[in-house]
Amino acid sequence: MRHGQSLANLEQIIVSHPQNGIDNYGLSEQGVMQVKNSVQSDSRLDSNLLIVSSDFKRARESAEIAHELLGCIQPLQFDERLRERNFGDLELTSDSAYPLVWGQDKIDADNLEKGVESPNQVMQRVSALVCDYESNHSSLTILLVSHGDALQILQTAFSKQDASKHRQQQHLQTAEIRYLMV
Repeated sequence: MRHGQSLANLEQIIVSHPQNGIDNYGLSEQGVMQVKNSVQSDSRLDSNLLIVSSDFKRARESAEIAHELLGCIQPLQFDERLRERNFGDLELTSDSAYPLVWGQDKIDADNLEKGVESPNQVMQRVSALVCDYESNHSSLTILLVSHGDALQILQTAFSKQDASKHRQQQHLQTAEIRYLMV
């Protein structure tokens, strides 16, 4: 699940560093409603779900809403490997810079231009997280709550495609839940 609309989305800025994202830029009112609607309309979710979330405020708030609405038995877990892709020097700049980074990603999955975390680095950390949770919680359905790039790159890994192709995946809308099968 991608987090609901955040205050950073409204301000159209990039918030990808922990010092800005952990305690700031939580959900907008619309983001709260998006998460509630998404969770309540998905009949495949139940109280035995394990929710693992990024520790960034917008994802954490989304996970907490889902956890409460579903009455989850399993405690909510947070994992840094689900954090937003680090956009380096573009932090707190206009989100109009995203397409520039994505254009470089297509050319090179090891793209580090402007200090960004490369698609390959993101793919490695989110894939490792899935492997860890699958090996330790194989009997549970796991809801990962994270961010657009991290989840699109994870979806690319599940498709067994090169990380440079992550923007060819269908775009995840805010609060969208997408199922991935191991």
